[in-house]
Amino acid sequence: MTDYDVLIVGGGPAGLSAALNLGRSLARVLVVDADRPRNAATLNSHGFLTRDGVPPFELRRIAREELAAYPDVEIRSRVRVGSLTRTDAGYTAGVGRREPSEQVNARSVLLATGLRETLPDVPNLRGFYGMSLFSCAACDAWELRGRSLALIGESSDLADRARLIAHWTPQLTVFTNGSDAVTTAEEAELAAASVSVVRSAIVELVGDRGRIQAVRTADGGEHAIDGGFVRPEWDADLSFLGGLAP
Repeated sequence: MTDYDVLIVGGGPAGLSAALNLGRSLARVLVVDADRPRNAATLNSHGFLTRDGVPPFELRRIAREELAAYPDVEIRSRVRVGSLTRTDAGYTAGVGRREPSEQVNARSVLLATGLRETLPDVPNLRGFYGMSLFSCAACDAWELRGRSLALIGESSDLADRARLIAHWTPQLTVFTNGSDAVTTAEEAELAAASVSVVRSAIVELVGDRGRIQAVRTADGGEHAIDGGFVRPEWDADLSFLGGLAP
């Protein structure tokens, strides 16, 4: 049993940034990282000052290299927190690769697990994801500005996302993949902003080496595009919190 001031669950930019500042405050810190980042498919990360455009793995490597200067910050990779319970002194966590094989104590726990994403059910989508199709407009729309873009999704906020992405391009087509994600009223509003809506199911994405060129739909249409965005469903894996009393 090992004692820490803070247990950080998640070793992405948020968790590593927290570890840096806690380490500088002389706190004893353990970062537990499953090493399965959501943005693993992305070639470049954007929006980090002095590191704009750096590959995600390189951003993490640099952060860990900097944290090595702080002897009270420990990082364990390819392990996860499988259980978490309250104690009189704070928390006890079960840590291991698949199942908990060790227990650690911490006065405080910081959750930086990030999100899991479920992509729309579209054939060969993953062949383009992270290269010419993205999920975050703030992260990647600058590189696609002014081009003919697609927005693919099935969620109820799809029209809102379309309005956001239309800020970067006057040529946007929304694909609902056969769902009713966009209402008739929303479609009229988008049309007034020169945003097209295609409701037919997607049968194929056309392109080469990760660069998308067209979307083929079940109604026989083939829609030329130069890139675009998908709207995943997001959730957080917090199953290890089940042992905490409300």
